[in-house]
Amino acid sequence: MSDMAETTYRYAFLDSGSGGLPYLAQLKSHEPDASCVYVADTRHFPYGEKTRDEVISFAVATVGRLLERFKPEVIIVACNTISVAALETLRKTYPVPFVGTVPAIKLAASITKNRKIGLLATERTVKDPYTDRLIAEFAPDCEIVRIGDSILISKIERELVTATREERLEAVRPSVDRFRAAGCDTIVLACTHFLHVEKEIAEVAGNGITVIDSREGVVQQALRLASEGRASKGLPSEGGSQADHGKCACYITGGVSPANEETFRTYSGIFGIEWRGIL
Repeated sequence: MSDMAETTYRYAFLDSGSGGLPYLAQLKSHEPDASCVYVADTRHFPYGEKTRDEVISFAVATVGRLLERFKPEVIIVACNTISVAALETLRKTYPVPFVGTVPAIKLAASITKNRKIGLLATERTVKDPYTDRLIAEFAPDCEIVRIGDSILISKIERELVTATREERLEAVRPSVDRFRAAGCDTIVLACTHFLHVEKEIAEVAGNGITVIDSREGVVQQALRLASEGRASKGLPSEGGSQADHGKCACYITGGVSPANEETFRTYSGIFGIEWRGIL
């Protein structure tokens, strides 16, 4: 779908699918008048099953198109897999500020009582060297139980956002049960898709297990960078030169079936975002 009249947004969100939508909603809860564009690189979903080099290549290409088309002030990489694999390269390649979404290991280490932490993510994230560095730096004395659950991520992407409560509970139960059996008292949701079923994960986990994510920290960093950027240009903290004040749009990069495209149309409605089709 082409609509070149719309070219300027304050914030851009990048994910492989629908996982970053809760991050957009969180930002809008703090800055309701912010204009946001959401781009899901559905052509290459799921990123978690790609090699590190592939993730970097796909992310760099998609961000290039995103910058040319929408000219955002800040880009939120609302995907843990892209963040741990490609954030450094993105920052070296493009001059726009980036905010990454990395596993909340530091927060988990400050919360856990028994030093046993569950890490729920993609296969790519659980084995990435960046994740190893986070654990070595912030949780060296903790036992980290890592689960890469690509099946759950695919279910969330294609059906669980609009599924029944019972179906959602049943889908998250296997991974959560493994964390409980391992004695984890803290679970880190290290793939943005899991925020769509955060309540169900917490319900299955029950009392005594804390479920955390990096949503608020990411949003606060994005707000700060946007404010600093406007100040450096002599623009007001609100309003400014953006062409689409308060407007939000959702695009995908293609590669999906008509049914999956319709799912994205539904998700856009749920999150109050204008569906724009293929970028």
